[in-house]
Amino acid sequence: MSEIGAADAARNNAAWCDAVCGAHGCPGERTGGYWLTRAPTPPGYPNLVTLEPAAAPALEAVRELERASPSQAWAVKDSFSVLPLETAGFRLLFEAEWIGRPVQLARPRAGGRWIRVRSETGLAAWEAAWGESASQPRVFLPALLGRSEIAILAALDGAGAVAAGVVANRSGDAVGLSNFFAREERAARRAAGAEAAQREFPGLPLVGYESGRDLAECRALGFLPLGPLRVWLREVAAEDR
Repeated sequence: MSEIGAADAARNNAAWCDAVCGAHGCPGERTGGYWLTRAPTPPGYPNLVTLEPAAAPALEAVRELERASPSQAWAVKDSFSVLPLETAGFRLLFEAEWIGRPVQLARPRAGGRWIRVRSETGLAAWEAAWGESASQPRVFLPALLGRSEIAILAALDGAGAVAAGVVANRSGDAVGLSNFFAREERAARRAAGAEAAQREFPGLPLVGYESGRDLAECRALGFLPLGPLRVWLREVAAEDR
């Protein structure tokens, strides 16, 4: 796909990571080669996202983080699958594929009525339906609701409960999709969620990353592969905590 590539998707993802971490009081800093935060991050969010395929700047950032000695396990999103971190004490957490879809005219689809979450109670209900932070500290904090470039979207069932959701975040050249979930009718819900994101932020291509079943569902909706990524985990020994 000529109009957007893996670097665009990585920059968009770094902007989303920065927004989530910033809501938790640990915003990062961005150079030409990577985004980095030295503070502990919310569950599921990395301390480093690479923004270009050159390995040397990212490896120096990894060494900087190791010197900072985080008090918890921390992760590196290797956006171009080029970092040899298996030799530096990291464990490969997962591999995935950056994906993108060109600009399309948003049109209503089967998949429920989608709304933009705007209240704190609505956000709490959305995260409860998402379910991945159950019995843990909240990931999605109310500060995200005040940001015009972020739309937390929900599909409501007939009783008004959250049946599906997705996050859309706009960067300069793309709209990123993340954190999709659905109780049922996943393919239809995913398609409708993508259209809802396109209506919120028209005129920009959609990007994200997926693997396995989720990747297959996105490919069926016209998303094309942009390149591989890896996420590495650096675990901290108990005596170093």
